[in-house]
Amino acid sequence: MASLVGAIVELIVGVIILAPVLWLVGRAMVGKTASIVHAIWIVVLGVVINTVLGVFVQGLLGLLITLVVWVGLIKYFFKTSWGKAAIVGIVATIVLAIIVVVLTLMGLGAVVGLGALV
Repeated sequence: MASLVGAIVELIVGVIILAPVLWLVGRAMVGKTASIVHAIWIVVLGVVINTVLGVFVQGLLGLLITLVVWVGLIKYFFKTSWGKAAIVGIVATIVLAIIVVVLTLMGLGAVVGLGALV
């Protein structure tokens, strides 16, 4: 039950914070094929797929599969190459990390469930 609640919180936080970041980075890097709806789908599917995969695969292999899944979702939904999808993922991760640090410094990291990322 706790993992289900954790997955739901991760999904909500991801849609609120990660989807807009992913959309903005995608829009800047790949153009109009990156929409907010696609970014939301990437986050929702990414969280669900990775939660299910996390039950079966852990460690370095789990991390590699997770990265391929996220880059594959970005590639598919933003209609771009594997290289650009990887770059979008890297830049979005950097921007998200900056947002997490700022929210944590403001005392809001724990409120939105991001304190563990810093």
